[in-house]
Amino acid sequence: MEIVMPQLGETVSEGTLTIWHKSVGDAVTANEVLFEIGTDKVEMEVPAPMSGVLREIRVDAGETVGVGTILAVIDDGSAPAQAAPAGAPKQAAPSAPPPPAQRQAAPTRDKSVKLSPVVRKLLAENNLQPSQITGTGREGRIKRGDVLAFLKGAPAASAAPAARPAPSGDGRTVVPFNRRRRMTAEHMVRSKATSAHVLQAVEVDFSNVEAARKRAGTKWKTKEGFSLSYLPFIAKAVCDAIAEFPKINAHVEGENLVTFDAVNLAIAVDLDFEGLVAPVVRDAGSMAVVDLARAINDIAGRARRDSLGPDDFQGATYTISNNGTFGTLITAPIINQPQVAILSTDAIIKKPVAVVVDGTDAVAVRPVGVLAQSFDHRAIDGAYSAAFLKRLKEIIESREWAAAVP
Repeated sequence: MEIVMPQLGETVSEGTLTIWHKSVGDAVTANEVLFEIGTDKVEMEVPAPMSGVLREIRVDAGETVGVGTILAVIDDGSAPAQAAPAGAPKQAAPSAPPPPAQRQAAPTRDKSVKLSPVVRKLLAENNLQPSQITGTGREGRIKRGDVLAFLKGAPAASAAPAARPAPSGDGRTVVPFNRRRRMTAEHMVRSKATSAHVLQAVEVDFSNVEAARKRAGTKWKTKEGFSLSYLPFIAKAVCDAIAEFPKINAHVEGENLVTFDAVNLAIAVDLDFEGLVAPVVRDAGSMAVVDLARAINDIAGRARRDSLGPDDFQGATYTISNNGTFGTLITAPIINQPQVAILSTDAIIKKPVAVVVDGTDAVAVRPVGVLAQSFDHRAIDGAYSAAFLKRLKEIIESREWAAAVP
């Protein structure tokens, strides 16, 4: 059976094989971890799909290859092993593995050996030794996220500062893009070249949402372990508005617009300025606010721990990018292909607004924020997007959200 590079997301075209856990000639058991791969979005362990003997390894650790590339061949004994194309296998097993009694026991490998190339590079750049890091991977293996967590929390004396490119002498410093940044850049440029981006925005009064958050108060955080933000309320309102404007929840496929019944909501997550990922909350439209809060907190936490899998990025139909924690006024987000729209949630701050009290105009201080949507003008027109945003604003401002939080 040929083992191929899996699809790790709709827009991901390649991945890096970071480490093999088996060698050619080794017996493998179904669901046993065979190798690990990484992309700009995720690092993950890939289990063997079947039991047998690893006959060939065609892609070495550290190589980046396209989705669908044959990585290895496992022989389950049901059919003769196929000969690889000329020059294809990088390693090949003998026609039959030696009996178990004749095979040498695999040497015990320490942490320094069980490191992916990206982790080795990160350790070298920061003058760190593997013994300084507590690994959270299988059998204590050190993952990229473990090194980043150590660097973020380690005392200044524990590690030398990260190596920086030397200044060029003319006041410039050249900082090469890492793999995650290169792939993100390619995705963003491709999206801008593919879609006719248009931005629209509405200003929203979050008074009713703020009342619900205050009602939950510290009781929520004590019970759930995290704070109740504005985001799950916005997510719920987005799902409810999409029910009335289904063309927002869609993909462009060739010359067709394909709409979806379920809202699979991608949530953009910042990885401590080391990159951006957008894991998916599946069937978000069926969830209550509290369920959305838990689901969003879960995927964000797993994203920052590098513990997401490929399924966490599959099937997104609409995306929310949350920049508000940084105090932004308005953001023009780039559409996550092949979706047709993306919403940016910016800072919600108290400001004076005109209100009507007992039929008289007055000024009141309210929590107000901007919701900005980029949409694909190939798929929908400005009037449709504007009507969706209007409905989204109405839902957020008029609903009694306090009843949604126990």
